[in-house]
Amino acid sequence: MNELLIGYARVSTYEQDLTAQRIALERLGVDPAYIFTDHGLTGTNRSRPGLREALAACRNGDTLVVAKLDRLARSLRDVKDIVDELTAKHVKLSIGGSVHDPLDPVGRLLFNVLAMVAEFESDLIRARTREGMQVAKAKGRLRGKQPKLSMPQQRHLMELQSAGTHSTTELAELFNVARSTIYRTIERQNRTARSGRP
Repeated sequence: MNELLIGYARVSTYEQDLTAQRIALERLGVDPAYIFTDHGLTGTNRSRPGLREALAACRNGDTLVVAKLDRLARSLRDVKDIVDELTAKHVKLSIGGSVHDPLDPVGRLLFNVLAMVAEFESDLIRARTREGMQVAKAKGRLRGKQPKLSMPQQRHLMELQSAGTHSTTELAELFNVARSTIYRTIERQNRTARSGRP
């Protein structure tokens, strides 16, 4: 049985592009037909359909390939869960071309070290973001993220959504926004309706 290279790529927002990661994976030898992706999902979100498909496609002797570790996971617990699954399937992990065998004690140690670095990096980004927001707030420049749709647009969106005549993709095209904006607007409007606030 031929051993396969299974690729996985992820970007956190719908505005970001997967092209660079796809090119990197193809350069590492992954057939485009075996590249699984997640769009608009953070590394801390474990419910990623593309990742589930990539892991499901892996068989004994295969190698899961990612361009960088942070594309796979952003927390130690998440990396451990993924490594445990790869270990049970006897699947190796290639990070940017560097292959690690989870069955090898040194490989497992490297996984854990890399996972700690990824989590530390993620924590640093969050800390810097909070610090920047505090500075902006102190200077009176932080008003919170403004909704992309005006109140009349949001009301119109809710009417169309309630009518059930348009899919999320169609609504996104109609209002010229990303699907994530549609989901957020609906969630915010439903939350407002439940709380009884205008």
